[in-house]
Amino acid sequence: MAAVLLTVPTLCQAQQRPLVTEDPETVGAGLILVEGGFDVQRGVFYPVSGLEGNLLRLPTLGVSVGLGSIAELQIDGGFYDRLKVTSRTPAPLSSHLEFTGDETTDVEDFIVGTKIKLVPEGVSRPALSLRLATRLPNAGNESGLGMDTLEFNVSALIGKTVRSIRVVGNVGFTIIGDPTRGDQQGDLLSYGLSFARAVRQGLEVVGEVNGRYAATYDVGDTPPGGESRAVMRVGGRVTTGTVRFDAGALIGMTSRDPSIGFTAGLTWVFKAFTTP
Repeated sequence: MAAVLLTVPTLCQAQQRPLVTEDPETVGAGLILVEGGFDVQRGVFYPVSGLEGNLLRLPTLGVSVGLGSIAELQIDGGFYDRLKVTSRTPAPLSSHLEFTGDETTDVEDFIVGTKIKLVPEGVSRPALSLRLATRLPNAGNESGLGMDTLEFNVSALIGKTVRSIRVVGNVGFTIIGDPTRGDQQGDLLSYGLSFARAVRQGLEVVGEVNGRYAATYDVGDTPPGGESRAVMRVGGRVTTGTVRFDAGALIGMTSRDPSIGFTAGLTWVFKAFTTP
């Protein structure tokens, strides 16, 4: 059954749509993986702007480039986020909002990252990789959807396939800037645990819990936007050749996460160049 998961290894392991927990496997030397989709989320809360509403992300995009057998470059983001505002509460940057009515839009913050495989998976050992990623402040605080701050994350990625089930875990640290002042930062513990089970050729069921935990800093508080979050996702994937279709449901586990949501998309991998 493990062979079912590995039929298209770059699709089944290198990226995880509809999940966000990162697999330690890289996409492969000279290969490019492109993924796209959309998200619909209800009850999303933005603590920096005080906005709450229903969010549409379309399209969500990602590109992963295999720089070698152990290295991968990632670029993820989106060009259109629309929030249908259902409520407003006073917040640190609510005075910066520059839209009228009950709808606001913006681009999404882009993430540029690098994944490096440190230990390949063996019969009795899991794969281990290191991922470094920076979130760029593309979304502005004027729309209420951004914070205009940089974010840096370093995570250890571990994964192992046992029979028809692949289990992946992430643990790391995220440093975020305080959007209200320039002399402080927030330190967060990031985590994720996912599984993918092959039920038959080309068909998988998947699930995960992914989030972050707010550690105290300086005066014992967390900066606005650095609160603890966690989302559970469950869904499925269908692989046909070099294309994989996916769909999944999202359930928020804190008051700041979406109460419920849905995501769907596809992933395509192709040979782009030959590495030296």
